[in-house]
Amino acid sequence: MTEGTVDMTYISYNHMHKLCQQAAVKIRESGQMPDIIVAISGGGLIPARMLRTFLKKENGGKNIPIQAIGLSLYEDLGTDDFKQVIGKQVVKTQWLDLDIINERFGTLLGKKILIVDEVDDTRTTLAYALEELEKEVELAKQRQPEKQHLDTEFSVFVLYNKLKPKKKQLPDYIMNEGRYIVASDVNDSWLCFPYDSTDIDLHTQRATAQGNI
Repeated sequence: MTEGTVDMTYISYNHMHKLCQQAAVKIRESGQMPDIIVAISGGGLIPARMLRTFLKKENGGKNIPIQAIGLSLYEDLGTDDFKQVIGKQVVKTQWLDLDIINERFGTLLGKKILIVDEVDDTRTTLAYALEELEKEVELAKQRQPEKQHLDTEFSVFVLYNKLKPKKKQLPDYIMNEGRYIVASDVNDSWLCFPYDSTDIDLHTQRATAQGNI
């Protein structure tokens, strides 16, 4: 990569879909079949939906519910598609409606919750999401003391983990107990996702040329 250029890796929808299919096997084997999927929008929404297809019970059981949380770390400088910088602080733009969750699913307590995002870059967003969800569990225990004995189990799934030093760390119970599930480890380059493209044909051609199809 020459000075002033950006090393870009193009990802196709097909590649994402196949990775989710393979990852579903890992999730089943880990014993962390989720009761609820929490997708970090916008990047986590598409892999969360793909993943749910492959995690659906073979006997035709109910779909795993997907809840979305909005967390923003990247700052768009507004000049072109690639001039974005990583922000220093996570901004919570959308969060769980706990009243609806309690009405539909009873409680967060005692559930297996899978946090989904498309890429683990600096790990800042993932760490923040987990910390905030852990706080929600503690609040739920205070509100429902009769259920505080129920263990809530978190796990994390990312399509791509960039092989680089992280600014934040996830707890040992995530990293050492098979609860950090990665579909693909990749070098530290700019990942170009198909849903960010304005020319999907050209994007797919580039992804194919790089073998990401």
